[in-house]
Amino acid sequence: MAKKVDATIRAFITQSVACFDAPSSVVEAVKNEFAVEVTRQYVESHDPTKRAGAKVGKVYKELFESTREAFLKDTSDIAISHKPVRLRALQRMAAKAESQGNMVLAASLYEQAAKEMGEVFTNRQKHEVKESVSEELADLMRHISNGSAE
Repeated sequence: MAKKVDATIRAFITQSVACFDAPSSVVEAVKNEFAVEVTRQYVESHDPTKRAGAKVGKVYKELFESTREAFLKDTSDIAISHKPVRLRALQRMAAKAESQGNMVLAASLYEQAAKEMGEVFTNRQKHEVKESVSEELADLMRHISNGSAE
């Protein structure tokens, strides 16, 4: 690690691993976003569910837990979780398969789209994100930004 990793980068790493991002992809994201090189081991040290992250600071542990809870409860940020996005992707794949003469794949994709429209793949339970989780996450980020997160 050539540059010192500040609280903002540590928070970014913590939130990334809380969202189940692989350590190697977090390393790449930190390099692209902040022009800082970190190791996979350093990234893993920010995951309190792993042995390497057992001694992560209280603030980062709380940030991890809040982020993980919000991530598991709110899928609206994930494009593929929306039916129109999935149908559009299936349409593109089916058109490409058909144009290449792969009728078996095209038929399979049409069948999957039909199942999607019939909501075969949906779980009818409604999930709501508590506002307190979002507020708690915002408070933790303000706390980290003020530089009191070590």
